[in-house]
Amino acid sequence: MGHATELLRSYVSGEWRAAADEGAPLHDASTGEEVARISSAGIDFAAALRYGREVGGPALRRLTFHQRAALLKALASHLREHRDELYALSAKTGATLGDSKFDVDGGIGVLFAYGSKGKRELPNDTIYVDGAVEPLSKGGTFLAQHIATPLRGVAVQINAFNFPVWGPLEKFAPAFLAGVPSLVKPASQTAYLTARLVELIVESGILPEGSLQFVAGSAGDLLDHVTAQDLVSFTGSAATAQQLRAHPAIVRNSVRFNAEADSLNCSILGPDAVPATAEFDLFVKQLTTEMTVKAGQKCTAIRRAFVPAELIGDVAAAASERLAKVTVGAPDADGVRMGALASLEQREEVRRSLKALLAAGSVVFGDPEHVDVVGADAERGAFLSPVLLRADPERPEPHEVEAFGPVSTLLPYTSAAQVVELAARGGGSLVGSVVSADPDFVREVVLGVAPFHGRLLVLDAADAEESTGHGSPMPQLVHGGPGRAGGGEELGGIRGVLHHMQRTAVQGSPAALSGITGRWVPGAPRREAEVHPFRKSLAQLEIGDTVVAGPRAVTRADIDHFAEFTGDTFYAHTDPEAAAANPLFGGIVAHGYLVVSFAAGLFVSPEPGPVLANYGLENLRFLTPVQADDELTVTLTAKQITPRVDQDYGEVRWDADVTNQNGESVAKYDVLTLVAKEDR
Repeated sequence: MGHATELLRSYVSGEWRAAADEGAPLHDASTGEEVARISSAGIDFAAALRYGREVGGPALRRLTFHQRAALLKALASHLREHRDELYALSAKTGATLGDSKFDVDGGIGVLFAYGSKGKRELPNDTIYVDGAVEPLSKGGTFLAQHIATPLRGVAVQINAFNFPVWGPLEKFAPAFLAGVPSLVKPASQTAYLTARLVELIVESGILPEGSLQFVAGSAGDLLDHVTAQDLVSFTGSAATAQQLRAHPAIVRNSVRFNAEADSLNCSILGPDAVPATAEFDLFVKQLTTEMTVKAGQKCTAIRRAFVPAELIGDVAAAASERLAKVTVGAPDADGVRMGALASLEQREEVRRSLKALLAAGSVVFGDPEHVDVVGADAERGAFLSPVLLRADPERPEPHEVEAFGPVSTLLPYTSAAQVVELAARGGGSLVGSVVSADPDFVREVVLGVAPFHGRLLVLDAADAEESTGHGSPMPQLVHGGPGRAGGGEELGGIRGVLHHMQRTAVQGSPAALSGITGRWVPGAPRREAEVHPFRKSLAQLEIGDTVVAGPRAVTRADIDHFAEFTGDTFYAHTDPEAAAANPLFGGIVAHGYLVVSFAAGLFVSPEPGPVLANYGLENLRFLTPVQADDELTVTLTAKQITPRVDQDYGEVRWDADVTNQNGESVAKYDVLTLVAKEDR
């Protein structure tokens, strides 16, 4: 980054650009020293959005989901090699090494996770087929299929100060995987860390040009230029989220807007978790950890700790004992477990919130105005003692005021019904947790508070060792919450990807839908050729290639032998009188797996060739019982072809339809095979 007070540059329209003025100073949270200056004066935001739409979007849409997933994994590996540099810079935000790893490694982990999910759960294609074909006519000539395609705009991502690495990457990853370019605007206090992150990404050359832009400083008139094809994602205060949501361009153009805002998250201790139980200790440890990691500057931190009234004194004493062992100070000083808040302004904001909370209760541990600091000046740095309060749960303040720092409030309750009602007073939260080994209590509370939460953790002795904890969002899961928490969702696995895509219902004939989706659908043309489809490589095989094989008669001897050979002697296959009494069968019937086995014997081409392996069946249904002397015919059709980006083979999904002599389907399923890309 050069000199410590260098003016941060923005990366827009394909180049690094400095602001037109000298910018405002940014300070080291622990020392107060100036780290950098920031300004976006002179940045043409309209041009940046056009560049994303015209350069980044087309470049991304030319790639398949699997190709984008591979780039995410490559980027994650590249950033992992530079973690130490990011850790060092993160320390200037007041973060300890543990805090920095939470931010940096967490962000890199999101890239890895989306890279893996993209390869496993999305097609090697540029469109996403959503759900099954919907029949719209009796004759089967008019169908519908929902598809999802990337929006043709830019994902504008406005991030908070507390996670300058993880925050941008958690928004960028699903947008990139969807094929939508991103424009990142971090909060100014810690933007120097995000700036270096983007420098590392740009320097790597891994991403297509235009897929990532970065703005250092104010957003200016950025939102004036968003269109119906753009998206806006925001993390920050509920008040700011409300202002952005009401922006004229967002309202006028119905721009997709996602907010992750203030959240008075709760943790609930069950009545069974008395002192000396594992759950009591887990609750206290989780509470104090959430108060001190990132100095409590986490949107998922525990703000309200609900405790059975008879245990409130025990929890207060145990938590105070743990908090007393937390050393506050410079992130690089020996023994320090909690660093500084992001800025002096942030500390004053927390103190103001504390004054409001104290109207409803009293301090159990800590001093809002004084803290002993190791390795730094307590006044020049933005240091604050962890503060644990105890308050009247019927007062409004604990459910309305968030002190965004190392602050939590103990609140007593007397019944499961009461704690459900109290938790709901938070108006909607990102996450809540229930610490209890009582399944009845857990069920009542979880189902009661679920409508008010985006995520719920049930913590007990059984899952504690592997639990990722109350405050750790996972890329596979929804990160967001209703009401006060913003009403949106980030992450959520493939849900996060689909947020950046338009779902469209396409109606047409089977042939039309097959051509659009690249998947064979019933009623679409089939091609029976002299060459068996199993003799074709991936390069030669086409959707609709079909083999019809049979008939083969199923004899009573076959059924008896299969029952004896497998040990499946269920009465429908072995007891004529019992089988006849069952209206579903009307007599001895063949095993379903015998039918599937015979079908495989009919359609297989046994010699070595492009088909490398059969690795499973999906969607298997037995539709009509097969009686002795019925004749089976199987029709196998290439349904979907998915080359693997990093292998010399791909996956072929075959539609299998097994019919009897009357043309009735007795079994339908998908056969999955691995097929070489080229002849060997």
